[in-house]
Amino acid sequence: MDWLEGIDAHWVWLTLGLVLATLEMLVPGVYLIWLALAAIATGILTALFDISLPMQIVDFVFLSLIAAYSARRFFRDKPIESSDPLLNNRGGRMVGETALVTTAIESGSGRVKVGDSEWIARGPDMAAGARVRIVGSDGAILLVEPVNLIEGGEA
Repeated sequence: MDWLEGIDAHWVWLTLGLVLATLEMLVPGVYLIWLALAAIATGILTALFDISLPMQIVDFVFLSLIAAYSARRFFRDKPIESSDPLLNNRGGRMVGETALVTTAIESGSGRVKVGDSEWIARGPDMAAGARVRIVGSDGAILLVEPVNLIEGGEA
């Protein structure tokens, strides 16, 4: 390993940090960035204090753990708010819409048609052909209630 003798260790750590940061952009997930930050910090510490190789590795491991657990705690305490919290919740997006009962709701369970698709529905017993309003969802099951046409509900 004579070729390594001319290379300063801090450049190796800084390069490793940049490579990990680049991989973070290419690989899905949010874990390589914390290793990249630890590698860059190790490179800076090595340049400033001329740390031995075993101590550099210990620094990298501890800085990686500190960065990863600090980020985990930060994002647990302050989650990123979405501009559309129902983006991946199809059932939640349908709340308030009306649907047509296609399979009678008996013993609290049946099927309703919303748009061009049918969904399993739970609600009070109703005959096929009745109109219902979606009031919530439980996973892929829609929670429905009858539409009261006398009180101005939708037909």
